[in-house]
Amino acid sequence: MSAPTAFRRRYGASPLHLLLVLASFALAVYAGLRLFEGDTVGVALWFVGAALLHDLVLLPLYSLTDRAAQALFIGGSDDGRPAARVSVNHVRVPAFVSGVLLLVWWPLILEQVGHYTAATALPADGFLARWLLITAGLFAASAVVLIVRTRQRSRSRRQARNAPHRRAGRRPRRHLEPFAPAGPPPDLPTGPWAA
Repeated sequence: MSAPTAFRRRYGASPLHLLLVLASFALAVYAGLRLFEGDTVGVALWFVGAALLHDLVLLPLYSLTDRAAQALFIGGSDDGRPAARVSVNHVRVPAFVSGVLLLVWWPLILEQVGHYTAATALPADGFLARWLLITAGLFAASAVVLIVRTRQRSRSRRQARNAPHRRAGRRPRRHLEPFAPAGPPPDLPTGPWAA
C-alpha cells in the first residue's frame, strides 16, 4: 500500500486537504492576533455579545420562522405521516441571502451612517429601496425555479405512470388496491379444532 493511500485511509481525505485546513487555521490565528492588537477588551466583548445575541435572540427567531415555513409546506407521505417538502427551501434560500445582505449593509439600509457621503462622494439614500428590490427579485426567481421544477416533476411522474401502458398499447388504468380476500382461504379448516 502506498503512503498517500495509507494516509487517505487514516485521515479520510488527501494530504492536500490537510494542508489547506492547516493553512486556513494559520490564517485565522494570524487574523485573530492582528485583531486583538488594538482594543483587546472591546473585541472580546464584541465576540461575546455577538455570540449571546445569536444564541439567545436570533437562533430562536429564525428557528421559529423556519418551523412556520415548514408547516406551510407539509405534505402527506405514503405511510400517513407528514413529510416535509423540499419546496420550503425555495423560501429558506432567498430569505437567508436577503438576511445576509441586511446584516452586511444594515447601517446604509437604515440610513445610520452620516459620514458615508463625505468619505465616498456617493449618495447614502436608496439602499433600502435597492435591498427591497433585491429581496423581491430573489423571491421571484425562487418562485420561478419552484414552478419549473414542479412542472417538470409532474410531467416526469405522468410519463413514468403512462410508460408501461404505452409499450403494451393499452390505455392507462387508475391505481387500484390489490385484491385481498375477506377471510381465510376456503380450503383451510376454520374453528377451534383447526390447530
